[in-house]
Amino acid sequence: MATGTIISLGLYFLVMLGIGLFAYRQTDTNVEGYMLGGRQLGPAVTALSAGASDMSGWMLMGLPGAMYVSGLSAGWIAIGLVLGALANYLLVAPRLRVYTELANNAITLPDYFENRFDDNSRVLRVIASVVIVVFFTLYTSSGVVAGGKLFESSFGLSYETGLYVTTAVVVAYTLVGGFMAVSMTDFVQGCIMFISLIMVPIVTVMELGGFGQAMTAIRDIDPALLNAFADASTAENLTIVGIISMLAWGLGYFGQPHIIVRFMAIRSVKDVPTARNIGMTWMVVSIIGALITGLFGLAYVTSQDGVSIDPETIFIYLSQILFHPLIGGFLLAAILAAIMSTISSQLLVTSSSLTSDFYQAFLRRDASDTELVIAGRASVVVVAAVAIYLAYDRDSTILTLVSNAWAGFGAAFGPLVLFSLFKRDMTRRAALGGMVVGALTVLFWIYAPLTVDGKPLSDWMYEIVPGFVLASITILVLSKFGKPRDGVEDTFDAFQVKMDEELR
Repeated sequence: MATGTIISLGLYFLVMLGIGLFAYRQTDTNVEGYMLGGRQLGPAVTALSAGASDMSGWMLMGLPGAMYVSGLSAGWIAIGLVLGALANYLLVAPRLRVYTELANNAITLPDYFENRFDDNSRVLRVIASVVIVVFFTLYTSSGVVAGGKLFESSFGLSYETGLYVTTAVVVAYTLVGGFMAVSMTDFVQGCIMFISLIMVPIVTVMELGGFGQAMTAIRDIDPALLNAFADASTAENLTIVGIISMLAWGLGYFGQPHIIVRFMAIRSVKDVPTARNIGMTWMVVSIIGALITGLFGLAYVTSQDGVSIDPETIFIYLSQILFHPLIGGFLLAAILAAIMSTISSQLLVTSSSLTSDFYQAFLRRDASDTELVIAGRASVVVVAAVAIYLAYDRDSTILTLVSNAWAGFGAAFGPLVLFSLFKRDMTRRAALGGMVVGALTVLFWIYAPLTVDGKPLSDWMYEIVPGFVLASITILVLSKFGKPRDGVEDTFDAFQVKMDEELR
């Protein structure tokens, strides 16, 4: 590895650890401070930390890889994500910020569900926590896999070494600084990703002789690559079900705990529009950059005799071939930024759930804040260890791991979050039923030995579609049978009044 690359990466690691130490000194030593940053995030940090934790390694590896293999048809996923993220800012962000504070100052999503429906049985909290631990373990594993691939393909190190180095740095600053460190590092990492996803596609197109020449090169490889309604990898036209499945990625946003926790932590509802403008601009530019990198990266690789790469490493390949080692190191840091920003957020949300929703709720109800913070830090280490263990199965693609976890959260929590914020008479039974039906539908769709037109269910239709629809129907039907518990509707009315005040 070139000296310049080592210098760039070394500086990046030092900055991340330094931010973790700074955040440690700024964070109150209580649970709300460690898990939610005291609800004091500014709009810019909220937007970029939500974006960076959302996009993860799939933005720089999975999505360009899909574009590299399938062509423009992979762009439907991007369209769905942009629409979903915008709807999340409009529908969920302001209302969740207000309601979680009214719902007994809830600091985790399971905590919010329990308080929103006055669930004294704690069943809602436990089931929600189980969903978080199961699906986030898969999700975190995808980030660790991306780290292993990065170190193996770029640095000549073993895949296993990459797993440990990536995880060790993330665990270090997450352990020390908690939510504030995760959010601040995500902000810096989001900036690095943004710059990188502008630089790499522009330089790639220039190397190909300009946009016109790049388009001609793609047509020469396979005209189907420029057909948004045909998958170039299979030479088949997309079906309506296929397009709906890709657009349906956007439904997942409503239920992603590591994203919507940022809305719970933003300083004020009045900051949400600013955060939305920053976040959506960042997202649109970054996704376009990732798509161009994958498509024109294929043209560049094809022009190089004898070169063959893993499609998910196209960004890595271009960053090392087309740039000076110092800049190449910065671009590799962008991939690490994407990977580590998501891993840190997922580790923190999972540890928050284990600490607040299991340890405090069932083992140590009278635990002190200091004890709970220690338990949270121990949970970070345990979850990271499990993620590394799962990541040893290197055959799983990043996009597949992410899509499974994304669907699980989107179907289990998405309808529940939306209805809880808009449906006054929603009941605890409806909340529990919707969450269970959504999660089980996704698991059934992925693992059931059934086929449609010779394809597994998950290949025929993305599992979030049936999961989200069935969970929504379950909530609507069960809410017809029974009434909310005493006081629940009064709290909802108080929430509506508070919302009206905040939006004036």
